[in-house]
Amino acid sequence: MLAAVAACGSDNDTDSTPTRSPGARETITSPSPSPTSPEDEASASAVEAVTTYYATIDSLRQDPEAPISNLEAVAVSTQLSAQQKFLASQRNDGLYQVGDTKVIETKIQSVSLDNSDPSTGRVPSVTIDVCWDVSGADLLDVDGKSVVPSDRADRGWTRLTVANYTWDTDPKGGWRIAGGKDMEKSPCTA
Repeated sequence: MLAAVAACGSDNDTDSTPTRSPGARETITSPSPSPTSPEDEASASAVEAVTTYYATIDSLRQDPEAPISNLEAVAVSTQLSAQQKFLASQRNDGLYQVGDTKVIETKIQSVSLDNSDPSTGRVPSVTIDVCWDVSGADLLDVDGKSVVPSDRADRGWTRLTVANYTWDTDPKGGWRIAGGKDMEKSPCTA
């Protein structure tokens, strides 16, 4: 799938969303005031985690010597395992990325600060729709030839769940991408 090859979205359709109750890149985020509430702070931290996630994925795809374990700093749960498998598969096939994914827009869909049972996944989470742009990125084979289909869309949306399993000890920096699903939605504009 397009996002799995170029934009780092997960093609895993299983629900990896934690249970909830009733960076250096070009990034344009939804307008919001300076963080003033715990929800605003969580949203800002989650958006930062999204930007770091895409930068890390790009870096790992560009450098076949970089340890796949670097994913653990930006992903958890099903998103971590899906990206580890996908990256290992690309490396086994001799594929590598040139260029970067740009996060063009983020839209916060929901925020839950429920940390009542981390052992069962009931942790603070933020659901974010991310519009990404891969027009400056390509995936090459060992001969340096592009393997990206000519009909690839350069922009698309992915809905990410960003969770903080270390909320008690790291409420600002413990955010990791826990799940993702590509969305069929008109691409964003610059």
